Amino acid sequence: MLPELSLEGKSAVVTGAGRGIGRAIALVLAEAGADVAVAARTVSEIEATAAQIEALGRRSIAVPADVSDSDDAHAMIDAALGAFGKIDILVNNAGKLSRGPVVPLPDADELHPGLRGDPTVAATDEEWQTTLDTNLSGVYYCSRAVGAHMIERRYGKIVNITSNNGVQAFPLVAAYNASKAGVNMLTRVLALEWAPYNICVNAIGPGDYHTAMTDATWSTSEGRRNHLDAIPMHREGDLRELGILAAYLASPASDYITGQIIYLDGGLTAK
Repeated sequence: MLPELSLEGKSAVVTGAGRGIGRAIALVLAEAGADVAVAARTVSEIEATAAQIEALGRRSIAVPADVSDSDDAHAMIDAALGAFGKIDILVNNAGKLSRGPVVPLPDADELHPGLRGDPTVAATDEEWQTTLDTNLSGVYYCSRAVGAHMIERRYGKIVNITSNNGVQAFPLVAAYNASKAGVNMLTRVLALEWAPYNICVNAIGPGDYHTAMTDATWSTSEGRRNHLDAIPMHREGDLRELGILAAYLASPASDYITGQIIYLDGGLTAK
């Protein structure tokens, strides 16, 4: 391994680390040498991820947390500081996907063929709010919770997980798209505010990946075919590929990169 890519001696916090993208990122960070605090709402899942990290010879703690709650975000950071003494890396991955039109869409089969979701049932106020609270406010709260510590140390790497939905509009996912577009802009603002303190803030935009969050549209043969047909490389992304990119953005090799949104999507956003 190139020495600039090593995370030996670094400590990280990864949210939404109980499964899917978050778990993959946490495991790759540990492989690269980091100790990792893993956070999510489901205790059994983060305990399993922490056990996998410890099996790799790295320290890990499982921290139950709801990132949409500011107090939980601060408690999570405090727990990681208590365990490791410092936090070098924060990966804001926790996310929520909700589907539904702003208002019910009549004649959708004819006027909106191929929709992923039910166009006749409008999204509720609660779905709108909880999606923004988790996807956008969660990134804000967790970054704020660790920001003073990183500024004091004059060092830090923050990697936000956004989406191709942050720049590509799709029907029935207004809340998700709006939240991810917000994450993109928040990434840029934090990068500018914190650049003088040697803190790099970047984002990764996954495209179409088959995870528990997207299983409803991947799980049928027709749904899978529709996903793959839309991806220029015509293959499913590997979650480990996301972990490797996150490890690069968390490493000294990326010390001159900040304020960037990098899409790992098989060419989806090039269309």
